Formats: sequence, C-alpha cells, structure tokens
Amino acid sequence: MEMSKILPRKPGFLDALRGRPLVADGAMGTQLYERGHPINRSFDEANIATPDMVKSIHAAYVRAGANLLETNTYAANRLLLGRYGLADRTEDINRAGVRLARAAADDGAEVWVAGAVGPTGEGSAVITDSVASEIQKALDQQVACLVEEGIDALVFETFHHLPEMLIALDIAHRRFSGPIIAQMSFEEDGRLRDGTTPDVVAATLRAAGADVVGVNCCDGPSVVLEVATAMLTEAPLVSALPNAGQPRRVDARTIYMATPEYFGIYARRFMKAGVRLVGGCCGTGTEHIRSMAGAARMMSGGMAQVAATPRSGTRSMPIIQPEKPSVPFAQRSRFAAKIDRIFKERLQSGRGSGIPRGPNDFAVSVEVNPAHGLDVTHPTEVARMLIAGGVDVINIADGPRAVLRMSNTALGKHIMDELGIEVLLHVCCRDRNLLGLQMDLLGDHVLGYRNLVIITGDPPKLGDFPKATAVFDVDSIGLLRLADGLNKGIDPTGKGIDGTTSFLLACGVEPAALDYDREMDRLRKKVDAGANLIMTQPVYDRAIIGRFLTDVASLQVPVLLGVCPLASSRNAEFLHNEVPGMTVPDSIRERMKRAAPGPSAQLEGVSIAREMLLEFMDRVVGTYIMPQVGRYKTALDVLEPLGYGK
Repeated sequence: MEMSKILPRKPGFLDALRGRPLVADGAMGTQLYERGHPINRSFDEANIATPDMVKSIHAAYVRAGANLLETNTYAANRLLLGRYGLADRTEDINRAGVRLARAAADDGAEVWVAGAVGPTGEGSAVITDSVASEIQKALDQQVACLVEEGIDALVFETFHHLPEMLIALDIAHRRFSGPIIAQMSFEEDGRLRDGTTPDVVAATLRAAGADVVGVNCCDGPSVVLEVATAMLTEAPLVSALPNAGQPRRVDARTIYMATPEYFGIYARRFMKAGVRLVGGCCGTGTEHIRSMAGAARMMSGGMAQVAATPRSGTRSMPIIQPEKPSVPFAQRSRFAAKIDRIFKERLQSGRGSGIPRGPNDFAVSVEVNPAHGLDVTHPTEVARMLIAGGVDVINIADGPRAVLRMSNTALGKHIMDELGIEVLLHVCCRDRNLLGLQMDLLGDHVLGYRNLVIITGDPPKLGDFPKATAVFDVDSIGLLRLADGLNKGIDPTGKGIDGTTSFLLACGVEPAALDYDREMDRLRKKVDAGANLIMTQPVYDRAIIGRFLTDVASLQVPVLLGVCPLASSRNAEFLHNEVPGMTVPDSIRERMKRAAPGPSAQLEGVSIAREMLLEFMDRVVGTYIMPQVGRYKTALDVLEPLGYGK
C-alpha cells in the first residue's frame, strides 16, 4: 500500500549542493570510542545511554565547518541492534539520534541533518525472497522513525551489495520526499565485491532514484578519488567520504595514518574533479573535517559572501551607495589599451585573418618571481632584458606553491620605479582576510599598480610552512567582485570610497581541468564578477585549447594563452602526472624523450611552445609565458618568429 511521503524539515540542501561543494561530518564511532564508549556495546545505543557525548561530537563537527550532520544511527536497525539485546529500543535510538543531531545543526547557519542508514548485515549479491523480506522490514522501521522525527535528507552508506541498496531506495521513495544519498563501499580494486564497476553502480543508483550517489569507507582518499571520478561519468552529484587510510596497530592502539592535512589536499582534488559532497568516514575527526572545510571555502567562495545574494542565516551586504562610473577599460593602463585595441581588431577581422605581424599586434606578459631572500637586482635585470626584447609587462606571482618569497608587491614596485614599466601583479586570497585584501588593493592603486591577476592561491600545506594559517575569506570570484566594486567606487558593505580604482582585472582558467564543465561555469562567474582578461594555464594538447577557445568566444573577453616551455623529458612527465589541470599528450612527451638531455631538450621545449602559440595566435590577444627554472631567455626564443628579442 502506498503511504504518504514526509517532506524534509529544512529544504534547500540539493540547491546548495548544486551551487557549491558542501562538507559532511566525519566518523561518529571513532569519536565515541576515543571518548570511552565501550567497544563491546552498540555505538548507536549512545543516543540514549550518553546523549550529551553524542551531541558534543555533532557540535564539534559543526564548529569544524560541516554542512551535513549524519545521525548516529548507522547500525540502528533491529537486526543489528538485536545482537546487543536492543531490538526493542530501535525506535527510541533512531528518534533520539535525530533529535541530538538536530540540536547541534540548529546552531549552524547552513547545516542539514541526514538520517544515516547502513546495511542490515544480511545482504549479499544474491538475496532470497525470505531474506529480502527481513531486510525490508528492518530498514522500513528505521527509515520511518528517522523521517517522522524530522530529517532533511536520507543517507544510505557503506552498502556492499546493490540488491540491498535497491531495497533501501525503494523504501526511501515510499517514505520520504526529500533528498536521498546512496553511498556504496568498494574494494581496493575499485569495484564492488561482485565485480560491478563504479560507473555501472552510479547509473544503477541514479535509475533507482538516488539524488546523490557516492562512495564512503573504502580505504583512504586515493582509492576513493578514483572511484568517485568514475561515478562522475554517470551522475552529476557525487559524494566522497573516505576513511583515514588503513588502520595500523601502534603501541597497542589502533591508529589511522591519513592526516588532516592530507585530507585537505585530497578534498581540493575531489572538488576539482567535480565531487560535490566531501567528508570523512572511519578514523576521521574534527581536524580532518576542518581541513576539508577550508578547502571547500577556497574552492567555492569562502565563508564571506562578498556582494553576493544573501543566503538564509547569513548577513546580507546590500549596495547602499550608487555606483560611480568605471574608468573605461582602455584607459586603465598601457597594457589594457593594447589589449583593447588588439581585441577589437580581432573581432573586426574575424578568425584566421587577424594574424599578428609583430610585437605591435600581440600582447605579451612574462612571469618573473621574487627571490627567496632580499635580492631584487637579478629579477630586475631579467625584467630589463625581457622588456628590451619587446615584452609588454612583467607579471609577478603572489607566493606560488605557498613557498616563502619576497613580497611581490615590493619587487613589483622596485621594478616599476627602476625601469619605468608596468607590472601585472598577482593577488591571492590565501594570506589576508577580507579587510586586509581591501586595504591592500587600495594601497596597490596608490603605489601605481593598475594590472591585477586575481587568483584563489595554493594552500599552505603545499609549501614550506604547512602549519601556517590559510585565510580564504573569499575565493577568486569573491575577490574579483570586491575589486570590481572598488572600480565602481564602493566597498563590499555598500559604502562609497573616496574615488574609484582603475584596475585591469585578469583571472585564471584551466582549459584541461578534469571537470571541464565546472571550470567553464566558474569562468563565467569570474567574468560576471568583473574579470576583463582571461589568462589560461599552460596547455600542450591542441584539441583541448581549440575546444576552449571555441567555448569561450561567446564571453567576448580577451584571452592570453598560457605557455610554459618544457625543460626536459622528466619535466614533461612531472607536469603530466603530478600537476592538476596539466595534460601533456603522449606525442609531446615522446618528443621530449627523443631529445637529448640538456640544451637539445630545452630547444625542443621551445619548439613545442612556439608551435602551439603560432597555431592559435590569431584567436587570442597575446600570451602569458612562464619560463621554468630561471630560463627567462626561452620566453624570447618562443616569440622570435614574431620579431621579439631583436
């Protein structure tokens, strides 16, 4: 008999998940065990035996940044509770589990409660009718309790067998009208125990009505990333909640070896691949979730919503003062004027007929970064050599790879004063809070900077000081919106400022990103936020850059093509295998292998970069060259056919 469905208590979870990555909580059983809960008793029983302990764990996850709390009911079905003599307390334990999670979630501005349901222990690849009936009764009783008590979503997790999961999903659709998350646990080879592959699992769960499909438990982040990436081919919303690696026995204690820092790194990889919900399973705690939440803020705009549409529970920041007229793009700097002229000429001439004939027809920026110390002489002389060779601007990164270097603002000011040229200054969101970023932007304008590249920035965990605090109040989209506001004479609170800035605002993009659709969506948001120049990461695959330039044409924004001359075969392999967003095709890597190490390999790298640039230079306004390991002369070598370096 069809029963009436119960709506979720707090709507909006799926809308939020589609808009940005969200973070689920971590392990409950691990945390209960660490707080002294006896291992020979049901962890779910803690809901009625030690409720304050359970609530405190939920609250700690909220403080760590979790958006989704799972109730402590993973094994609270009557078949498993019966093993502890608790079958008659099934309803009490499940209802208490929802109330405890709800009490903690209501303290968070944007936190949902998911009723957690695990397998019954009776499932297998082939289920008889009698066993299926027992599973159905047990799961139906548990789901009914969770739904009636008032959950926002249902999450079925750590299921090893599809037949049991399909029973659970059928029950969910008869009982609940809210979001349903279905997560399987895979073996080390990335398949279910019966050999089913992740893509088939995802398609099956989607067909059965799951709104979000995913993987949890299943060893550490590395294996989970492979599985989740495969599931993304069949599902738009995928979750990934790995264990903290395989447990090891150390001094009579069970230790999970994956660190919170490691989880933060992998959270960013999950989200760059397109995973929408990340969190932790066995062995994870609040620090793992705090690290993942930091990565989520970095990838999706941070805790501060700068001049964005206000969400429920967040402070809105309306524009109080009217905007002032912005300085026309072509008048913001010499570099902006050249880009504007070239871009208009390209639009007028059409593709294929606007081939540059010399430096006057092409805008060039070359990256020169500060030293690890106090020396400004060498980078200044490099800049002098490049400008003399025809380069338009020197761009200076802001702590790339989170490695300690001199302030790029200081080096840029020295170069501008010494050489009388313009600098393209990178500004990242990692090291300064919302107030500090605004102060720096206003100060940069006073110092004479007019060309900015707005980026999110690499997390400190990648660099020499992994314990340094990452701020990330906003990401690159939020910072672009902030800087564009200053160009219109207003700050993010809506207050007018004295005058207007006149920044050229550039943004970055990865044409070879694993989740290309997400990357393009973020690029559109960057343009909407105020970006008026696009600078690509280096690309070595002609098909990829051709697709990107076709797709970006509708944005009507000039593009600088990123170029990074390969230095060696080893360098090519490193970029291909170790750097996210970088793809070096087999044919290119084979060319680098055939080149003799040393000067021959460097010449081959220059030839490859030159070929890419010559093929697409009629579709872009210029190039952004990133010489490697101090080989700045290679930038002019790449540009030699256009008359540079003479």
